[in-house]
Amino acid sequence: MDLSLMIESLPRLLQGAVLTLKLLLLTEVIGFVCALPLGILYANGSRAARAPIYGFVYFFRGTPLLVQIFIVYYGLAQFEFVRQSFLWPWLRQPFVCALLACALHSTAYTTNILRGAIQAVPAGEVEAARACGMSAFQVQRFIVLPIAFRLMLPAYSNQAIGMLKGTSLASTITLMELTGVANTIVASTFQPYELFIMAALIYLAITLVITRCFKYLEYALSKHQRPLKSTAAISVQVRHAD
Repeated sequence: MDLSLMIESLPRLLQGAVLTLKLLLLTEVIGFVCALPLGILYANGSRAARAPIYGFVYFFRGTPLLVQIFIVYYGLAQFEFVRQSFLWPWLRQPFVCALLACALHSTAYTTNILRGAIQAVPAGEVEAARACGMSAFQVQRFIVLPIAFRLMLPAYSNQAIGMLKGTSLASTITLMELTGVANTIVASTFQPYELFIMAALIYLAITLVITRCFKYLEYALSKHQRPLKSTAAISVQVRHAD
């Protein structure tokens, strides 16, 4: 194992990791914002409203992300009206095409996760809120969505980690993210073992950070489920405060 090559390539790999994180962060933000109204409508809407959402989710969950990236990057350029539109200067850029494909992919998965979380909210809590005189909007705002967000965190964290690994496919359209940089160095050094070990370690470090962030968020949103402090412990804290 060539340790000197691994150390020398680390700065370039970290530059690629920055682009990977940028793509991942934008993908998750756009995907979550788009999935929020779709998930609510998918869970509570009429059959006519759910049908197009089901088709969207089914397509993007049922086809590989690589195919979706190719469709966006190579497919949109086949239409004359796209090339003549004001969006063409952006749609011809690999980063924008990768971001669009990844965001749509993330939207589909997040929509389905949010739908399941909304449907898992205990019916008794919804009925109690209605009995207290809350409107439908207030029930969604103060009861359903807070509980659903907490319930969806484990599945959503897995989706975010999966999307982190999916960003490696952006290298197929010349985007120099972490995997793309590793492939470029391998092509010039013919030493794939060392380079891909370094890339894997960076991916593992990012995954660890994502996992810890979601663990902390899940802990922060479940304070009401933790046991209350005993009276003796509270009195000791009060004495120390005095």
